[in-house]
Parts: sequence; structure tokens; C-alpha cells
Amino acid sequence: MLERWTADRVLALAPDAASQKAGSKLAAPGPWSGLGAGEIPVPEPGQGHDDQRENREDDREEGREDGRGATGEVTAKRGVWGLCKGSGATAYRTAVDLDGPAWSCTCPSRKLPCKHALGLLLLWSAGGIAEDAAAAPDWVESWLTNRQGREKQRVERQAAGPIDPEAVRRRAEERAARVAGGVDKLGQWLSDQVRQGLAGADRAGYAPWEAMAASMVDAQAQGLAGRLRRAGTRPGSGEGWPGRLLEDYAVMWLVLRAHDRLDTLEPPLAASLKSLIGWQVDAQELVRRSAEQGTSVRDHWTVLGSRDNDEEKLTVRQIWLRGEQSGRTALVLAYGAGGQAPALALPVGERFEADLVFHDAAAPLRAHVAERHGPPEPAGEPAGCDAETAALAYAEALHSEPWLETWPVVLADVAAVPDSLGWRIAGGDGFWLPVDRSRAREESLWRLAAMSGGAGMTVFGEYGARGFAPVTGWHEGRAVPL
Repeated sequence: MLERWTADRVLALAPDAASQKAGSKLAAPGPWSGLGAGEIPVPEPGQGHDDQRENREDDREEGREDGRGATGEVTAKRGVWGLCKGSGATAYRTAVDLDGPAWSCTCPSRKLPCKHALGLLLLWSAGGIAEDAAAAPDWVESWLTNRQGREKQRVERQAAGPIDPEAVRRRAEERAARVAGGVDKLGQWLSDQVRQGLAGADRAGYAPWEAMAASMVDAQAQGLAGRLRRAGTRPGSGEGWPGRLLEDYAVMWLVLRAHDRLDTLEPPLAASLKSLIGWQVDAQELVRRSAEQGTSVRDHWTVLGSRDNDEEKLTVRQIWLRGEQSGRTALVLAYGAGGQAPALALPVGERFEADLVFHDAAAPLRAHVAERHGPPEPAGEPAGCDAETAALAYAEALHSEPWLETWPVVLADVAAVPDSLGWRIAGGDGFWLPVDRSRAREESLWRLAAMSGGAGMTVFGEYGARGFAPVTGWHEGRAVPL
């Protein structure tokens, strides 16, 4: 007998309020057929599985047989499935792996989970779907088997060491030379911008920044490219834009000069700098090294927030976690290419047990989920601090990494307050934080103000030099993504 989720737990998975509303409309038997739920026997994958399938968006994919072998062992996967009538002639195939959780739907929506997966889960949570694992159709069994095969591949790749250490070293040297050339080019460009003055930058259009950003991409310094593109949005962005643009230039100049002294920096700070510029960390190598050194952190991690951003041709998902025992905050990044949403989706407001491996950094935050132990479960409202403590936490992190833009914080007993000078996040003690309007959406601020009703509530977000950007609020004990 499957333990049914509450409706609040299901709605916490929704990527936004619109998806919650659309999913709730589908939480009725009318549009559904072929409904079922239960523990489905799934064979352990063996040799011969399709490696190309590993790089596909598995949460979007229809399951089908791929002819791979199996070890003979069988495990049980908890799932819910059904066919939902849509606008076309063919019903959408929708399935949810409750142990992930993960979802598959043949609808064209980019949102994960889509409204059909949410509606299916809400219908199941209300007792509207009978359990009968034997009735699971082939496409459900095949999708779950494919997922299990891909997970095994990931584990096997993480356990393997580097294939050719010499080739890895040679590629790293070539990369360093390209980045150094890009750093020199950007340094000259920044000098020219300041020498010419900022007057007229708002009439130059976006092309100068985009051209230099493209050069940084060619130099494999994608982090610098992202900062240039953000700087290009400053001119004409409102009163005081020259100051904001000059701040961006100053931070980039700091990064470039630090790169000139890369060999003399302490290893954690050097690692932070390389990550900021655009060096990618090999997750397999990170996990392998952590296993050798015993540095992974096993804990029950509460999902504080999740947000998607479009960067170039990628969708970047930021997922913030907090460990219950360690007290550490972690940032996990997931990527989706070609207009697809990232495969990794962790429900905000839930907790799960996992081993996390943190990247080397002066102010360690970025982490990789090495292994999960069991499915997510509801989490309580996180403990927070006051606004003054949050500001001090950012200052301490900034002392470790002088180019750090923001730091994640949970605020307790605060409210969003609009006034003539702009929005602010005010605490009951009279201390308040300004809102970073470049990263905080207007509708999110109004929603936060409506939920707080002038009274204090718990809010998670990022605080930096330009202010606070809310990500999640807790209303009546439930996590609400902003």
C-alpha cells in the first residue's frame, strides 16, 4: 500500500502558481483514463544499454523497449500513471516515479512537473486512483526501467577514475592558455571603456557588450561572458545606471587582476576564482576524490528554493539546500539544453537524505548530489535569522571571496513593504534590507506582501551588495515558491 502524499506536498512541486492552478483543474477523473498506481517490479539493468539515451531529457521521454540485458535481479519502483485527454486526438501519457520524484509526460510543456503530472498526483493523493501494479502498461514499466538504467550508468561513471590523466592535464593547460588570452583582451576593453567615459553608453546599444561576451565564450571564460551580458543591461536601466555599470566593471577588473596572481592565491580562493571565470568541475572526479578523502557530507537536506534562469541556449536550475545536522547551505546546479528543462527537480519545502560533495572554494556553497538515500518527505519550516544577521553573514562570506555577488539566507519574522523609495524587507526589530530589483520580480514582491499581510513570516532568498531577492516564502506552514 503506497503512502499517499498530501495535496500541499504535491503543490510544493509546482514550478509556479500558474502550474498549481492548472494542475488543480486536472485533479478530477473526467479527463483521465488508464489510471493506476503501485509498486512495479523493475529488472536491474545489465550490459548493452543505450548510451545515447543517457543524454536525453529523461523526464520528458516516452518509455519504450531498448533491448538491453538485465542482471536477473528485480527491484520495485513506486509509480502513478494515467492517460490525460488533451486538445489533440491522442491522450497524453503521464507517469510519476514517486521515489525520485521524477515525471514523464508526452505533452509539449517545458515546465517540470507539467500540469498533467500535478493533476495526476493530486488525484492520487485524494484517493481517486486505485492501486494495481499488475495493470501497469508497458510504456510505464519501460520508462521506469530506462530511468533505472541511466541511474546505474551515472553511478558507474562516477566510480570510474580518469581514463587518461595525461590527456586531462594537456587539455587543462590548453584551456588555461585560452582563458589567459581572453583575460588580457577583456582587460584592455575595460580600460578603453573607462578611458572613454560612460556618457553615451546608453545610446550604444547592446552590441558592444555582446561582442566582447562572445569573445569570452571563445576563450572558454563563460563566467566572464555572463558578467558582461549583465553589465550590458545597466545602461538606460533607470536612475543611477552609470554607478551600477561602473560597479560591474570594477568587480570584473578585480577578477582579472586576481587571475594575474592565480598561482599565488591560496588553493580554495584560486578554485573560487577559476569557477567564477568559467572553469567547469568534473563531477566524476569530484565524487571520486571525495570518496578517497572521505569528505562527502551526509545529511537530511531541506530544499529551501529552486529557480530557473535562461543562459544562452541553456536552462540553468539553481536549487538551494540546507543540512539539518551540518547546518550547511548548498547550491546545486542542473542544466537543460535545447529549450528543455533540467532533469533534476527537487521539491521545495521537502527534505531528503543524501551525500553531498562540495566544490573547492573559499566560501564553499556549490555542491553535487553524489547519492540519495530514499525518497523525499515533507520538511518543517526552516529556522531563520533577523535582517541584521543576514547582512553580517554576507559580509563574512564576502571577506572570504571579494567578488561574491550574493549569499543565501533564511529570514525570520519579516515582511515585504513597498514605499516611495522602493521595496524593502523589514523585520520586527526595525532593521530592514533593500530589495535587489534587478533579480526580484515585481509580481513576486506583491505576492510576498499579500502573504505576509504586514505580519512577519519566514522568507528564503539571496542577499548581496544590491539588496535581497526573495526566492521562497512559508505561508501557513507551506513553502510557496516566489
